[in-house]
Amino acid sequence: MEITVAEALVRCFENEKVETIFGFPGGTILPVYNALYDSHIKHVLVRHEQGAMHAADGYARSTGKVGVAMATSGPGATNLVTGIANAYMDSVPLVVITGQVPTSQVGTDAFQEVDITGITMPITKHNYLVKDPKSLPVVMKNAFHIASTGRPGPVLIDLPKDVADAVIDFKYPAHASMRGYRPTFRGHPQKINEAVKLIESSQRPVIYAGGGILNAGAVEELRYLAETINAPVTNTFMGLSSFPGDHPLFLGMLGLHGTRYANLAVTQCDLLIALGARFDDRVTGKIAQFAPQAKVVHVDIDPAEIGKNVLVNVPIVGDVKQVLSRINNAISPKKDHTWLDRVQQWKQEYPLEYSQKEGELKPQYVIEKIYEHTGGKATVATDVGQHQMWVAQYYRFNRPGALVSSGGLGCMGFGLPAAVGAQAGLPGETVILVTGDGSFQMTMQEMATAVEQELPVKVFILNNNCLGMVRQLQEVYYDKRYMATQFKFLPDFEIFARAYGIEAFTARTGNEIDEVVKKALAIPGPVVVNCLVSADENVTPMVLAGKAINEAIDC
Repeated sequence: MEITVAEALVRCFENEKVETIFGFPGGTILPVYNALYDSHIKHVLVRHEQGAMHAADGYARSTGKVGVAMATSGPGATNLVTGIANAYMDSVPLVVITGQVPTSQVGTDAFQEVDITGITMPITKHNYLVKDPKSLPVVMKNAFHIASTGRPGPVLIDLPKDVADAVIDFKYPAHASMRGYRPTFRGHPQKINEAVKLIESSQRPVIYAGGGILNAGAVEELRYLAETINAPVTNTFMGLSSFPGDHPLFLGMLGLHGTRYANLAVTQCDLLIALGARFDDRVTGKIAQFAPQAKVVHVDIDPAEIGKNVLVNVPIVGDVKQVLSRINNAISPKKDHTWLDRVQQWKQEYPLEYSQKEGELKPQYVIEKIYEHTGGKATVATDVGQHQMWVAQYYRFNRPGALVSSGGLGCMGFGLPAAVGAQAGLPGETVILVTGDGSFQMTMQEMATAVEQELPVKVFILNNNCLGMVRQLQEVYYDKRYMATQFKFLPDFEIFARAYGIEAFTARTGNEIDEVVKKALAIPGPVVVNCLVSADENVTPMVLAGKAINEAIDC
């Protein structure tokens, strides 16, 4: 069957069961948009290309499918870069299509030409500049395979306009074909046996679970291991929702703004079982004093992460679900509760806490009320900053994959378009965005996308009239020399929402927020809630730079 490459691209999407594409059109990508006109695939028109990337990202995280974003050449492509970097650092499976100038003009500084494959080479799992029209079907098949297997990540395909217009005899490959790309899934049997022996002999085990648990779909295997060996579980930020937030073995998040009891447990454990986590700096603090008494078992699909930051006694390269299944089949139950009793005592001695006076509205209280009214089952997107950490601390996730947030890159502006993408992928489910007044203003134009697509995202803005986390760092490290962190002007977010035809509320006190949350969740369409919270509230505990994680302070 002879069709254009642009039409073939759309057929490839259909073969990969793509249901939704997030994008913004322009001249060089128009052949693809023209072909998309006759397809059943839904296209979500965002208001900025960065929004397309973050929306595709949120869609992928919340559904477990490969997200797809599309933009034109030049500024369209470069506007995707931040979102691509974000997805790369958080291991999110995406396929990104960019238009490109005709091949005869590549390298001539033509109108809206940039070398997007060169720009994105360090932040994509792989990328392609398609020069041979006949190669497009194979490129697409390989792109989806690369994006979704091994350690997931974004793959970019740059499509020159003349290639998109070329005619080919279309046939979609049944299988991906790539020499040199063979992720290890099963894990080495000898290393798995060594891990089992360490688990059997340990007296104070702690399970340290990251986002790899969610990527591998290993939630049940994680819970079985924890309950069988009576090991407390702590999550990285990206791992939150992989273990029930209300489970008695759950320690919450560890590290920079982790719970004191999680950090103490890791510091005093004799075995640290690291699953789908990468020992990043926000987790470890001072590496020389991180889990100093522990032997370390590290399971990860990416061999480059094992031993990169922390010395490992038993390295296991493989899919964490497969490896855990084999470990679980070999271990015996542990019945000694001595270690758990000590951990439980730390929980009682060092709880997360804050105080709220009459007439105040504390941000932690807002999160607790959102949790109370959703039962931990909503999908919660966040931006980056203090509000993000309060969600990590006070919202107890009870559904896998329910947190949609920027971890590795820490990208302000991620939240709203990501929530839009998550809601597009989860019709009929509750999707909540918790954001800050600074983050929200970076991409708030995507409220138009939510309205146009009839996506009932509930937006809670923790409005403290400043860039809260940066202000906190200035307070702690720079003697309260607040420079460029306090807003002299903010829009009225309630009026802003009404300009988009969205229902909106403002909450000023703790007495108001309970009813406001209830109303917002009951409204069928999108809602914006402007929460006027205390301006000087800090995220605590906090581990200062150069300190061990068991030396956290209140600030």
